[in-house]
Amino acid sequence: MSFFHNKESYPHLDFDPEIEEPAVRKSICTGETTVGFLRRGTKHFRDVQVVRTQTEIDAFCRAVGQDPSTIKTIY
Repeated sequence: MSFFHNKESYPHLDFDPEIEEPAVRKSICTGETTVGFLRRGTKHFRDVQVVRTQTEIDAFCRAVGQDPSTIKTIY
């Protein structure tokens, strides 16, 4: 088991685009940024990973087929 893994790859991104949409969640208090999926209708957010840079957000967008300039950001 390796403790060092490639953050650029997201192997377990199973989501239904009709039910969930990719999103970035930013905390107003702590500044923590996470990427994940926002469920349509209920607005429930499912975390995938904590990110620290725009490069990591871009890698997530590529993995889910979303344009980084159009990804929804919630606070």
